[in-house]
Amino acid sequence: MEISSLSNNLVKETTKLQQKKYRAESGKFLLEGYKAIKEAYDYGIKLEHIFVNKKNVSEYQFASNIIIETNEDVLNKLSTTESAPNAVAIGIQKIYSKEDFKQLKKVVLLESIKDAGNLGTIIRSSTAFGADGIVLYGDCVDLYNPKCVRSSVGNLWKLPIIHIEKFCELGETFKNFTRIATLPKAKHYLKDFKAKYPMLIMFGSEADGLSEELIKFSTDSLKIEMAKTVESLNLATSVSVILYELM
Repeated sequence: MEISSLSNNLVKETTKLQQKKYRAESGKFLLEGYKAIKEAYDYGIKLEHIFVNKKNVSEYQFASNIIIETNEDVLNKLSTTESAPNAVAIGIQKIYSKEDFKQLKKVVLLESIKDAGNLGTIIRSSTAFGADGIVLYGDCVDLYNPKCVRSSVGNLWKLPIIHIEKFCELGETFKNFTRIATLPKAKHYLKDFKAKYPMLIMFGSEADGLSEELIKFSTDSLKIEMAKTVESLNLATSVSVILYELM
């Protein structure tokens, strides 16, 4: 199959996936570039179509039945980056339930995280440093925002991630977990902390920190020891340091 027109209906519908509204309605998302597309394919993410520059079709023979040959103009329209990749794919979002999380041992909770790049980096670090799952709690950036997909560098589908909006659902799911609040003033320094599993490690937004609701929900707290001349760390850095230490 070949598409070269910007006015093609499939191109128009695919372009809509750059917007959160259409991603939510359709349950689909965009993947850009060979690495993201190949890793998604290898991890069993269902791909609907792959728009590929004619010059690069041979690289995507692993999914030859869903390739749509196209040109740079179409890829520029579909892509969310300044310099379009040689392929853009439509993927089907992977859905998990709260029940999936009750059996996990080390879960990261992010409250009201707004930066898509930060979230993607945290997903990458969480995968690298042994987290079993991630909970997005409250008003968070869309998990399938193209910037988040890119910055997770192929790790978005390697561990379960869910969005929980209501505190009652959070309480029910993690009532049997050790619930650790990460705070500037905490009971323990990270170096002295003794992990008890299963555990939920809770991080607040960079702007506001953890809410009082989640601080009260916690059963323990910790902080990272660091130079007194530094007030705080970037959220993604904090998550990486804590998870690495808790490995």
